[in-house]
Amino acid sequence: MDLLTVFGLFAVTAMLGFYALEDRSHWFVAAFALACVLGSIYGFAQGAWPFGLVEAVWAFIALWRWRKRFSAES
Repeated sequence: MDLLTVFGLFAVTAMLGFYALEDRSHWFVAAFALACVLGSIYGFAQGAWPFGLVEAVWAFIALWRWRKRFSAES
């Protein structure tokens, strides 16, 4: 397994884990957004630009959701 594949596995595993924990804290929503950014980087790095683009969109959606939850919980 090469380094890029390990990075991609880490990114999508983090996305899954943080998504499952989102109801516990707004910080898990922020972590999910960061994991989506990592997934996007992975997609572009491996040459799968549609995957990279979709993950970037998910990152923006997650950041919007984090901002909304952060202001509601504060």
